[in-house]
Amino acid sequence: MAAVSTFGVKQKQQQEQQQEQELSREWRSWIAENLMLGSHPSALMPVLQQAGIAEALARREVELALQSPYLAGAVRLSNRLAKRDWVIDIQRKLNHLRTPEIPRRDKLSAQEFLDEYYSTNQPVIITGMMDDWPAIAKWSPAYFREYYAQREVEVQFGREADAQYEMNSVAHKRKMAFGEYASLVESSGATNDFYMTANNNSQNRQALRELWDDIGQLPEYLRQDGGPTGFLWFGPAGTVTPFHHDLTNNFMAQVKGRKRLRIMAACEVARVYNQRHCFTPVDGRDIDLRRYPLMADVQVRECVLAPGEILFLPVGCWHFVEALDVSMTVAFTNFRWDNDFYSKYPSNHDF
Repeated sequence: MAAVSTFGVKQKQQQEQQQEQELSREWRSWIAENLMLGSHPSALMPVLQQAGIAEALARREVELALQSPYLAGAVRLSNRLAKRDWVIDIQRKLNHLRTPEIPRRDKLSAQEFLDEYYSTNQPVIITGMMDDWPAIAKWSPAYFREYYAQREVEVQFGREADAQYEMNSVAHKRKMAFGEYASLVESSGATNDFYMTANNNSQNRQALRELWDDIGQLPEYLRQDGGPTGFLWFGPAGTVTPFHHDLTNNFMAQVKGRKRLRIMAACEVARVYNQRHCFTPVDGRDIDLRRYPLMADVQVRECVLAPGEILFLPVGCWHFVEALDVSMTVAFTNFRWDNDFYSKYPSNHDF
């Protein structure tokens, strides 16, 4: 009888010790996240037990989570975000009623541009506004070699060896003579290994300052205070800028060559697998719907931007860019209308 009593005491002590155990922070976060996502508490129990967590402890932790005022507050916040997602989804569905073709408008007036595109966050291709730019006739790799060969410029190199080359753009910066780079662009064939982009602007704006005299400043749409503006992009056929979004409205003014773009509206953000800052791992060249099934419901609009055309890229819209030829592009962000959308951009870039 005493032996049975002793065994019963030990068993009770073990149960009490088990009850005093605590789950790791990771498991508690997992419970909270799944409850917030709407999982039934009973559905969590088999997973916890399969992980070696005793049933009593698992049940206690789920109950504590359900009773937690912190989780209740988080659920309420989640509900508010769900309401905001609903509002965003309204715009997404309305966008799908539009034709997927991006409109081309010749010499679009400032008021029409503001009313129909800038204020509605819709892309448009504007034609006929670059006809008097000296750059259209003058710029070429040969011209750059003849007049600016010895200027030291900054370029991105080694992109093809780094799958995250855009996110790691600072690590790919390299300085060289502009004439040498122009010859490389001209003779290389299609490649994404090197590219002069807006990320190299701080060095190249001063080194190639005379080039800015060759580009128009588009006073119909852009502010004219200060000196000439614009970011130069110059590279061979085959350069790729992966899907990303900008924190401002942008103009892409195509001087030489053609670029193919794929564009998704900003309100598609919940379906484009945005995990870090302004990037998505979805490959614009070949969208893998097995890996990214939510993309099946995303409207992806396409266009080919030709020399002399200006593409308006609305703030937050996702765009993939591929050069079809040796390409020279000038980008602008100094619009006449409010373009400060980065001040309230989330400081934590992990989504």
